[in-house]
Amino acid sequence: MFTGLVEGTGRVISVEEGGMARLAINVGQLAEDTKVGDSVSVNGVCFTVNEADAETLVFYAMPETLRRTALGGLREGSHVNLERAMTPEKRFGGHIVQGHVDGVGEVVSVTPEGREGGAEIWEFSAPPGVLKYAVEKGSVCVDGISLTFVAVGESSFTVSILPQTRRVTNLQNLAPGDRVNLEADVIGKYVERLLEPWLKGSSQTFERRVEDAV
Repeated sequence: MFTGLVEGTGRVISVEEGGMARLAINVGQLAEDTKVGDSVSVNGVCFTVNEADAETLVFYAMPETLRRTALGGLREGSHVNLERAMTPEKRFGGHIVQGHVDGVGEVVSVTPEGREGGAEIWEFSAPPGVLKYAVEKGSVCVDGISLTFVAVGESSFTVSILPQTRRVTNLQNLAPGDRVNLEADVIGKYVERLLEPWLKGSSQTFERRVEDAV
């Protein structure tokens, strides 16, 4: 489990395609306390470390992972957001992030908010599978970053990005048209699942009442 608070960015050293894509990333100091078998969020995707040395971590991605995420667009030199799995003693400053991507969106626009050098409003397109869990002031994970919805539309949403957030994440390298990984708040998924039987029962009851009236 992760929090969506990015620990740092890494630089992709190589992407070797095959039955399983081999992804080598220079993670700098984050490699010091990371070992083979640990879980690391790479742009919001939970990976297991397969190889590790002083500054480099190597991950293997299944074809399904590349199909369902934006990681297939990574190339040598790409910058990615990194977060190691949280531990019990860490402060939980973001929201519950599983590293299971629900869909891929795109940067639609970046609009300055207020004076120059201040916050920015970022708009991202999103598939229905993500937007159905979106609520104003709720949480969403974008490329592994825990963010708060400002507004939710029919096919997109907006968030406010502080200068610090942009400076320490891969947002500084993104522009309109770039693809991002999206993960909806897992609490909304559980609530939906728990209410499914009740909602189906209510729907069936309503349909029976309509039939009886006819």
